[in-house]
Amino acid sequence: MNYRNPAPTVDIIIELIDRPHRPIVLIERLNSPFGWAIPGGFVDYGEPVEVAAKREAEEETSLQVELIEQFLVYSDPNRDPRQHTISIVFLATATGEPKAGDDAKGIGVFDSWRVPTNLCFDHDRILRDYWHYRHYAIRPRLGI
Repeated sequence: MNYRNPAPTVDIIIELIDRPHRPIVLIERLNSPFGWAIPGGFVDYGEPVEVAAKREAEEETSLQVELIEQFLVYSDPNRDPRQHTISIVFLATATGEPKAGDDAKGIGVFDSWRVPTNLCFDHDRILRDYWHYRHYAIRPRLGI
């Protein structure tokens, strides 16, 4: 029997704790869909999601991150135009200067009031949920 299952992915919201206001790191995607995105990617077979998160963060930003907590899981079948994915989102901290790598065409450091509007996937929703949590310490309600 052939099963069709969503692909597991990770996204990592990286706060730079050595800068005022603890800005976050976003990458500008090299491949379609184009635009700005939270660093992340697919979980490899046999890989724990925490390891995937640290690996993807380093591959795309050149930063060694410390995972702080698992934030939320996003699973809308339409969140990724390429295929049905499930993203486990982590909150992480790092210090230093990010550098674009792997699938990143560019990289940026953004305060909450300066985040680009051309975000990929459902990253506008994820960041909206994150800022709400960060500023008010209230986790978003699940969209069920």
